[in-house]
Amino acid sequence: MQKEIETLVDKGEMLPLMEEFYTIQGEGYHKGTAAYFVRIGGCDVGCHWCDVKESWNAKLHPPTETNAIVANAAASSKTIVITGGEPLTWDMGPLTSKLKDKGMQVHIETSGAYPLTGTWDWICLSPKKIKLPTPEIYSVANELKVIVYNNDDFRFAEEQAEKVNKDCILYLQPEWSKRETVIPKIVEYVMKNPKWKVSLQTHKYLNIP
Repeated sequence: MQKEIETLVDKGEMLPLMEEFYTIQGEGYHKGTAAYFVRIGGCDVGCHWCDVKESWNAKLHPPTETNAIVANAAASSKTIVITGGEPLTWDMGPLTSKLKDKGMQVHIETSGAYPLTGTWDWICLSPKKIKLPTPEIYSVANELKVIVYNNDDFRFAEEQAEKVNKDCILYLQPEWSKRETVIPKIVEYVMKNPKWKVSLQTHKYLNIP
């Protein structure tokens, strides 16, 4: 049975589901939009400031049939956000295909560290220095969201912005624990470089998931 489950996970027919919940999208272009979030376990990118480190170990999260995930999502919202962990650790094809069959708008939040799979209406690329995106995702990213933890992240943000397509929306977002320090720097930077926009984790200010 365990081998069968592993095979289904490898095919994307089952996924290590950490949690799923209906809430308000707090970040980026779609902030303020009601959305159903599906958080997939498993990530080896290893950001030291990650606020969901419990998602890293996929073995802690039960393999769940994609049909069950789709049924729960479709009952709650038309906008579905797949996040993690790093969802592209797994094959997103089966899950997104079934969601699209239900008429869902399907978004992903990803570091881009693994090859892009699945069919997406919106791709939020949030690259990390320690495990850079695969080249192909830059051309299809709808928004680039760079987390600002220290001054070098502005350099990194410009480096990444050179790689995305011309229609990609550019965001700088303060790392939550450093927000008091970096928000003034981000504001100043965006005013001097208006191709960028400010993204805030508004869900944390609203005290919602």
